Amino acid sequence: MTLARAPETLECPLPTRRGLNRVQAAGYVGVGSSKFDQTVSDGRMPQPVKIDGRRLWDVRALDRAFDELGGGIQSETNPWDKDNEDAA
Repeated sequence: MTLARAPETLECPLPTRRGLNRVQAAGYVGVGSSKFDQTVSDGRMPQPVKIDGRRLWDVRALDRAFDELGGGIQSETNPWDKDNEDAA
């Protein structure tokens, strides 16, 4: 017997909604729920908006926060870049 998984536990496709629940928001930025909770607590990711009893994260706010993380892999030097420049 195959058990169906809840939609929010599946790989996160590009959002078709503006507001994402906690698990969806974590998947959207590429981390697990626990790491997402840490980033919300320390201010790297935004706080949710509350609609009645639901907490939702705005995709646009997540995008802005992710952009603010900056650096990352793009700022690290890649040893292959120098080889490619020499070949050009």
